[in-house]
Amino acid sequence: MIIYIWWVSVYRLKNNFLKADKGQMKVHVVGAGLAGSEAAWQLAQRKIRVVIHDMKPYKFSEAHKNENCAELVCSNSLRSDDMEHNAVGLMHQEMRLAGSLIMEAADCCKVPAGGALAVDREEFAKYVTQKLKTNPNIEFCTEELEKLPDESWGRVIIATGPLTSRKLADAIMKEIGNQSLSFYDAIAPVVYKDSINMDVAWYQSRYDKGDSRDYINCPLTEEQYYAFVERLLNADKVEFHDFEKPNYFDGCLPIEVMAERGRDTLLYGPMKPVGLTNPHTGQHAYAVVQLRQDNFEDTLRNMVGFQTKMKHGAQQEIFRTIPGLENAEFARLGGIHKNTFIKSPILLDKYLRLKSRPYISFAGQITGCEGYVESAAVGLLAGYFAAEEVCGYQPMLPPETTAFGAMLGHLQDSTNIEDYQPMNINFGIFPTIVGEVTANGKFRKIKGAERKEAYCKRAMLDLKQWLEVMKKNVDFD
Repeated sequence: MIIYIWWVSVYRLKNNFLKADKGQMKVHVVGAGLAGSEAAWQLAQRKIRVVIHDMKPYKFSEAHKNENCAELVCSNSLRSDDMEHNAVGLMHQEMRLAGSLIMEAADCCKVPAGGALAVDREEFAKYVTQKLKTNPNIEFCTEELEKLPDESWGRVIIATGPLTSRKLADAIMKEIGNQSLSFYDAIAPVVYKDSINMDVAWYQSRYDKGDSRDYINCPLTEEQYYAFVERLLNADKVEFHDFEKPNYFDGCLPIEVMAERGRDTLLYGPMKPVGLTNPHTGQHAYAVVQLRQDNFEDTLRNMVGFQTKMKHGAQQEIFRTIPGLENAEFARLGGIHKNTFIKSPILLDKYLRLKSRPYISFAGQITGCEGYVESAAVGLLAGYFAAEEVCGYQPMLPPETTAFGAMLGHLQDSTNIEDYQPMNINFGIFPTIVGEVTANGKFRKIKGAERKEAYCKRAMLDLKQWLEVMKKNVDFD
């Protein structure tokens, strides 16, 4: 704590000499997805002028459909909101404490999802857009950038995500010497709720967590399950070009790719039947398909874990063989798109700045973080770092024991650079906790839920100290 107090004293002394007119400062943010929106918000909250450059609605990527900012392309879930035992839940709370716009929007637009934080994706995007467009420190420029900005732009944050337009992606690759990687991501279908047969399906959250109506469950017998797997394996699928390698992110595998890994794989993944009892029969199903609420009105339900690259005709035919979905009408069918990311550990410095052009930072999934929450968190940090720099300060890194710090650590980890892959936040990338010293001086190993709780408690203690110092260096009012 003494070190933190010393930093505050140094920063306050510098502030007397370096106090600048923030109204004259400007930072350009390229991309208005989750990371770009969050970065712009952090800057604007610090009274720094921001120009957001986004190509929507002038032009859309192959996956985007909504003209608003912060569009949720794949799922409507930000995953677990358990801040005491789950790494992503911990990141949720860290972002809330740091003044995250994305978390504010998620909390305001949430829909029932058991222990998860899921949102009405349309209202969520509208909320973020309205907040950004009514902020006096933010202006929008609708355009598609075709090359990297030069130094005359001043400070720039590129947060174009994994779906960066082809021309800008080519310009980035040229700058970084083709040190770019890619993987394929898939989208799950969305079903109109009133087309689900509730004489077969039923409402229940797994292990009765959350509200009983959070999930709709469609049961399969053993015979129905294995017949369903065979259909998945034999379905017509989107073909890749000869030069494309189907490199998937393990956290978002297409349902049919999971089936290819073994006939029982789905029973331990999205179709696991545990924690559920069919009230129509009083029995446990052999396999279950769950559908989660997708909007406020609860007129739409998305098929949890059913991202797919099957052709649209095959999807409708095969998914309607699931009991309860025999008459399903689809608001959106699944799809697949290519995500691009860079080798951050060798291309970016610890403040997310491009080493070859330090006035440019990268943020979000293009850096190699994976997931909505992680993308927004890296955007938050990029915005904070840029704000400190334009005010004449040296940014302070979050403690490595926090979710923020652990995520940054992954983006700096060059241990296995040739196999660098996108990463969700997880306790495996935190500094290890093995055990604790008891009151009588003995060492006691801890594991399971107790160990996860220890990670979260340590992170909260360390984060609050960091936030206390960080907020003293910035005018939030």
